[in-house]
Order: sequence, then structure tokens, then C-alpha cells
Amino acid sequence: MLQKPKCRFGTSLLLVALLSACGSAIVNPVSGQAERSVMSEQMELTEGAKAHQEVLQEYGVVKDARLQAYVNNLGQRLAKQSHREQLPWHFTVLDSPEINAFALPGGYVYVTRGIMAYLQNEAELAGVIGHEIGHVTARHGAQRATRQQDAGLGVLAASVLGAVLESRGMSGAGRLASEFSQTVASGYIASYSRDQELQADTLGAEYLARTAYDPRNMVNVINSLKSQERFAADQARAEGRAAPASGSWLSSHPSNDQRLQQISQQATQLKGQYADDGRARYLQAIAGMAYGESADQGVTRGQNFYHADMGIAITAPTGWKIQNEASQLALVNAARDAALMIQVAPPTAGSTHDEVIRNLLKPSQGRTERLNINGLQATRFVGSRTTNQGQQSIDATLVTGPRGTVFVMVPAGKNAAALQQARAGLAQAQGSFRAMTAPDRTAARPWTLRTTAYPAGGFAQLAQRSPLPQAEAQLRLINGFYGGGAPGVGQLVKVVE
Repeated sequence: MLQKPKCRFGTSLLLVALLSACGSAIVNPVSGQAERSVMSEQMELTEGAKAHQEVLQEYGVVKDARLQAYVNNLGQRLAKQSHREQLPWHFTVLDSPEINAFALPGGYVYVTRGIMAYLQNEAELAGVIGHEIGHVTARHGAQRATRQQDAGLGVLAASVLGAVLESRGMSGAGRLASEFSQTVASGYIASYSRDQELQADTLGAEYLARTAYDPRNMVNVINSLKSQERFAADQARAEGRAAPASGSWLSSHPSNDQRLQQISQQATQLKGQYADDGRARYLQAIAGMAYGESADQGVTRGQNFYHADMGIAITAPTGWKIQNEASQLALVNAARDAALMIQVAPPTAGSTHDEVIRNLLKPSQGRTERLNINGLQATRFVGSRTTNQGQQSIDATLVTGPRGTVFVMVPAGKNAAALQQARAGLAQAQGSFRAMTAPDRTAARPWTLRTTAYPAGGFAQLAQRSPLPQAEAQLRLINGFYGGGAPGVGQLVKVVE
């Protein structure tokens, strides 16, 4: 999501003290067995609290006190039934459309509004939260850190950093190399083992049963998210693209027959008197929640991107795609081998174009050209800078937005030929950068979730007044009927307005 620069995960998350630690025996609260660990409970609390602040800065939180209280209250009820009820638990809804949930040591659990949009009731949300509580109670993060030290890799705060990066689909060495190569041998980030994932499932089911929710709702969660992945794959095939790599909760929590079978068996064994699934309460809690991108992140509508807070808009050429990521906006060509990358210059780089060029681009030589893009002050810089690998070319255009923010636009290509082939489209995209107009502001309104009674005309009828692309398929998806079937007429269902 295009945002003003925020603190990035870095050396503040390193457990420097652990580099030379031999570890000590700690009794695992779940197994009751002593295990060697390089993290004490106090260290879990300290590092979790430190990382929590960075998570909030990186993602942002949903600005809805009612929704935050609802999720926190549910989480606290589950945590009271866990093996570490004494921890100071925190449960937060992050302002992200990503379909994710993760936990940090010390009792910090996060769910995104993105994953909440695909859940059908309170019990399913409890299943997601219960699984993440299980990772904390079983000290999986501490085990990860200990395993890394045993492997002689040096101890990254994998229990902190790993969970966050994996939740964002960023656990690959390639994505990490530039930021963490100085701290992680070969860009290695350990992930939860299969046994740890299965144990978290088992603990989540147990915590659900203790809190009077049917543990079988965990199976429903997995099936719902698998439907979301099928939808993404179906859309990619329709557009002639390869199915996207999963960036959802399932990507770091692998789903397979063994896992589903175990959860089902666990649910069968956990006999109890279960309360209702809390569907009515859940639908009431998420009513009005943003769906997709939020105003703080900017919104994509067709070939247009709008950011009301920054007051800017840009249009991608026909056939190009807009990728709104946490640190940048990318307009990618149809061949997917060239793109216009747009970032916000950090305040520390300066307020004038010359200052930003000097402090951010750090050129060794080059020339500037003053421009005007739709009434906005702009500067193109072409030159080079000296790096450890030699001279690196620079081609960047700086634009000052209507509210004083400096944007840096850089054309990028797989190779020189791809970049040359995309020149016309890159110029068209850059030339569309503008201050928002009145029609832009109308189009920039974020989508929100609402509830309505299911009509006799079904999802096809609801789709007629929905702003969503592929509306009928998406409405089926968020209501749990992507694979077929339908709710009863008059039953409350989720819609997007």
C-alpha cells in the first residue's frame, strides 16, 4: 500500500544478547517437558513488546474502536483457556487487505481485516486466533530461535521477524537478501515445522472447545481460505496468467489432507456442549469494515489509482496492472517485464527536489531537467552513482504533490530491451500523474462490507448493484459459497458497497 514512509523491520529486532547465549532449560507450558531455550519468558515479553510497536507502524491498525474491542474480547476469552493465561495478551486488527494472521512472542496476536472478510462467524475467527495463541503457548518462536542457534546461523529474532515476514509472503531468501544479508547467513529464515503447525491446530481446537465453540469451525476456516486461493487461480487463468503464489494465511500454515484429517479427528474427540457460532454478532462487528484497500493505503479502481490523503491520482495504460504494496506503487506492463515504480521520499531526504536527489539518490554525476506534469512541479534526473559493484545508472523523476509530498518515479525493466519496449507506456503512465479532480475524489471512495437479506434472485441479483469486479463470484466467495450452493432467502449475507 502506498504510504508515507514508516519504520522498517531491522536491527532493532535482533536478539543480540542471544548470539553468545548457551541457553538454559525451560519447562514448556504445553508439554510439561524441560527444553533448552535461548529465550526466557521475560525475553519473549521484551522482544514481543518491541516488535509490536514496529508491527503497528508497518501495517497500521483498523481505526474502529468497536471492532478492536470485539476481537480483543474474543481473544482474551480464548487466552484465559490457554496454557499461558498469565501472559499480558494483546489482540489487534491490522489495516491490511492481506489474508493473514500471525503472532509474536509474549502474547501479541494479529488478524488482518482481509482475513476477517472471508470468515463467516465468530467461531471461525476464534479458530484463527486460537491457532495463533497455540504458537505462543507452545513457545514455537523460542524453539525457532534456539534451532537457528543450534544450526550455527547466528540468532535472528526469527520468533519475531520470521512470523511477520512469513505472514506477508516474504520468507524467501531473495526478498530478504537486500535488507538482512548482514544478519542472516544465506538469507535463511526458519519457518514453523509441520509438527509445530499441527500442534498449533490441536491447541487451537482445544481452546475453542474450552471456550464453548465447536472445534470443527477450524476446518471451515481452511476450506474458506482454500476457496479464496481457487478464486485467485481462476482469475489468473481467465487473464492468461499463471496462478499467483499464495500470500495468505495458508501459505505459512500449509493445508493438506493430513492436517484436515487431524483437525476433524480432534474435533470428534473434543465432546462438549457448544454455544452458537456467533454469526449474528460477527456480522454486526464487521459491518462498515473496509473491504480491499482502505483510504489510508490508497485505492485501485480499474486502471486508476487514487490516494485521497495525499491528493494524487495516476492512470495505468490499457492492459497494465496496478500493484499497491506497502512500500511502493507499481504500474506493471502486460508482459510483466517492465514497470513504473513510485515511492514517497522520506522526510529525512529533504523537501526540495535537489535535496532529495542528493540525499536519497546519492549520485556521483548526472544532469537535471525541470518539468511540469499536469501543473505539478517535477524534476527528471539522469546520471549514475558509485556502488560496491561499480557504476549504477539512475533515471528518476521527482514530483511534488499538491500537499507537499515528494514522489519518486523510476522506470524499471527486466533488461534493456524490455525497458525500451515499454517506453511509450511508461511515459503515458508518468504523464497521467495528477492532483485529484472532483471525479477522482468520487471514485476514490473505499469499499465497505455491509449485510443484507439474501434475495430470491440470489447472488446474481446482489451482483447487479455491487461495485466489485466479477461481482457474483466475489460475493459467493466472501459468503462461503464459491464452490456452489446458496443461503436461504432472507438469511443475512455480506455485500460490498
